[in-house]
Amino acid sequence: MKADVYTNGTYLERNPSWHVEDSAWKAETILKLLRRNQLEPRTFCEVGCGAGEILRQLQNNLSKDCTFIGYDISPQALDLAQLRANERLQFKLGDITTDHTIFVDIILIIDLLEHLENYYDFLRTTKRKSRYHVLHIPLDLSVQSVLRSGRLLTARQRVGHIHYFTKETALQALSDVGYHVIDYIYTGSGVDRKAPSIKNQIAKLPRQILFALQSDLAVRLLGGYSLMVVTE
Repeated sequence: MKADVYTNGTYLERNPSWHVEDSAWKAETILKLLRRNQLEPRTFCEVGCGAGEILRQLQNNLSKDCTFIGYDISPQALDLAQLRANERLQFKLGDITTDHTIFVDIILIIDLLEHLENYYDFLRTTKRKSRYHVLHIPLDLSVQSVLRSGRLLTARQRVGHIHYFTKETALQALSDVGYHVIDYIYTGSGVDRKAPSIKNQIAKLPRQILFALQSDLAVRLLGGYSLMVVTE
């Protein structure tokens, strides 16, 4: 998938909600990690903010002293995000790696690394722009996804994933560029969120049971999870 799909309207056409429906539980998980590690950042930046709903959710649940800024290269995403802008929540069309003025307490990199051609250079650059980082990384590689290779191609064509991670390769990539991992948790939108029907609820029971017994094994075998990581 070429990078211009994010700027020419193709990505919006394929994903008209820009994943707003996932924003509340992502924000909730970010807050959970921050609170259990006693982190109280006051300035937030999200890179690849999309429609800006994660930042809006965070603003609604944090102190009025906090300020938020979101960056995205997509003009279509920024059109959606500007609907959520206010005095303490701003959005900027552009590439944060070329902005040499910004420094914040915490940078959010939510479902972005898997889209970037050179995520190592990106991580090195953003590391210098904040003390803390929170990253959400889909764990697309599992036994099930490898056996059913069409799922990986679907993710590539529909949502632009060009890199595929396991927990181990994601954490190693962060270590390679000097990030210190403070904490992490698994997330699973298809497991954590309420199923749309009884049939769907029954279908996800095996994944839930195995995850409760042995989370690492469930993620490696069945997939359907991501990793939320907080670093410094």
